[in-house]
Amino acid sequence: MDPHPFHMQLVKPVPTQEPGVFGAETDEMKTEEVKTAVGQSVTLHSGVEEYHQISWMLGPQDRNIAKCRGNTDGTRSCEIDERLRDRLKIDSQTGSLTIINISTELTGLYKLQIIDSSSKKSSYKQFNVTVSAPLPIPTIVKDCEQSSSSKCVLLCSVTNVRNQPSLCWYKGESLISSTSVSGLNNSFSLPLEVNYQDINIYSCVLNNSISNQTKHLNIAELCQLSPGMQQPQQQKLPV
Repeated sequence: MDPHPFHMQLVKPVPTQEPGVFGAETDEMKTEEVKTAVGQSVTLHSGVEEYHQISWMLGPQDRNIAKCRGNTDGTRSCEIDERLRDRLKIDSQTGSLTIINISTELTGLYKLQIIDSSSKKSSYKQFNVTVSAPLPIPTIVKDCEQSSSSKCVLLCSVTNVRNQPSLCWYKGESLISSTSVSGLNNSFSLPLEVNYQDINIYSCVLNNSISNQTKHLNIAELCQLSPGMQQPQQQKLPV
């Protein structure tokens, strides 16, 4: 195993500024909760306009995953953990950290240390990053027991969903019904009743505090009369 798993990255020059760009110095640790889903990109903002020296750490052991410092020629030199160099990007001006295509393995506590160039004092920020599995796409099926020759009843369902999910039926862009549950693992459904001749656009949306998934309804495909079931005839008005 490489004893020095870091990758040197030289980023573009930035204008030189006077000391004190870090704002008020404080020893108080600030923690920000960040929730996201697998595959998304997340930026942890440093909260400063420019830095002289920073370190990004991960986990209870404060494993150093990135460290950057300013050079005399105005450039920034960054050392990024070799194992994460394709997943981490450092903003050349602010030092904010962007995690690309995040996975559950990158869930954890991220700590940022910012060192003032003049006083050499450090300020800190913490980010508690929670990465959840992506939401499943809802499934839509016909409820044959509840359907009849005059109405088609459909069920939009999901299984094993976390983070207080909700199901919603939309007619076009208008919300027409919704339901939600709480708990760790949830399986639930939401019915919709339509006419066989309905030509409106319906969609079922599953969402939680992190992301959402949409399934569009194909009435012509799902709402077919069962064998032996006849659609009621419309009475013709006398001429």
